[in-house]
Amino acid sequence: MTIRRGEPWGSEVPRPADLPLAASDRALAAADGPIGLAGGDVFRSLGSPPPRDPVQQVELDAIEVVLDDGQPLLGVAHVVARRSWWRGRVVACMNVDHLGEWNVAPRAHPNDGRLDVVECAAGMSVRARWAARSRLPAGTHVPHPDIEVGRITDRRWEFDRAHRVWVDGEHVGSTRTLTVRCLADRFTVLF
Repeated sequence: MTIRRGEPWGSEVPRPADLPLAASDRALAAADGPIGLAGGDVFRSLGSPPPRDPVQQVELDAIEVVLDDGQPLLGVAHVVARRSWWRGRVVACMNVDHLGEWNVAPRAHPNDGRLDVVECAAGMSVRARWAARSRLPAGTHVPHPDIEVGRITDRRWEFDRAHRVWVDGEHVGSTRTLTVRCLADRFTVLF
């Protein structure tokens, strides 16, 4: 069940002896059934907890991604579409706050039923991008007039030129049309 303000998230359960571990976000996205975490941006966003018993069992949302009119792909942490970091539009759909060392979406939660979108305008100057990049680790890059932030359940972008797309840090192709949708409560994670 999607988290609600003021209510507990998940429950404590005994740690299963044969609990499989996902060492990356891509491994978590490929999981079938309850799984533990040992790495990736979801793991970091949950505080990088050491192994323990009992564990917290929670549900996590997923991201359905469609490039042009292709087959849906599944992600769990983030989707990034860009031609370059330094020019053109940059779109980040975040299910978690971090993308590596960068705190891209400080208010994102992996089980709120929504994706946080951070989008740099095509006309944002290189100087402004450099300044925003230096503030990304602390999550202080917003507000900025050339950076749009929002929360969505689904959205479609049309690009004038093909943009390269990464799902959970893995390059998955290029597209002129990007569609994302939040899939609530898609994964069960123990940490």
